[in-house]
Amino acid sequence: MRRVRSGSDPVATLSALENSGFGIWVRESGSLWSYPTIIFLHSLGLSFLVGMNVALNLRLLGVAPGLPLAPLDKLFPIMWFGFWMNAVSGVALLIADATTMMISPVFWVKMTCIAAAVVIMVLIKRQLFSTPRVEVTPLPLRAKFLAASSLLLWAGAITAGRLTAYLGPVAGLKGR
Repeated sequence: MRRVRSGSDPVATLSALENSGFGIWVRESGSLWSYPTIIFLHSLGLSFLVGMNVALNLRLLGVAPGLPLAPLDKLFPIMWFGFWMNAVSGVALLIADATTMMISPVFWVKMTCIAAAVVIMVLIKRQLFSTPRVEVTPLPLRAKFLAASSLLLWAGAITAGRLTAYLGPVAGLKGR
């Protein structure tokens, strides 16, 4: 007797994504516009997102105390631009290697770090820049805690992102 399963098979869905025309083009095309451009855009988005976050977080931790905080509010649109550039390029890269990335624990560590770091970015914006008293000295301890946590999470996300190429199923180390 054959068992009928409700829903779809996640592995088949991931395989279909990976073997779609787009997935094959990203992964196998010799075109400069495929993988090389997408990974460049992913790196560029990362530099905007994390670079601006690092600058803001270091200021919150006391680096460059003479630099006023209020104008740093203008960094948030740049951070969001970098985030969306990373999200779009990251989805393209994921489609090209869906079956291996989606089962990689290192990939999920990366995604968890990113999600937590973005939540902290939003909290910093809401808690510090939504008030005219942004220049309060000394800054609340929670602001320093958020800044330090953000730095650790972005470092974790970048490290995990790089390790996806060397650990787990992507590198042929299944089960590790």
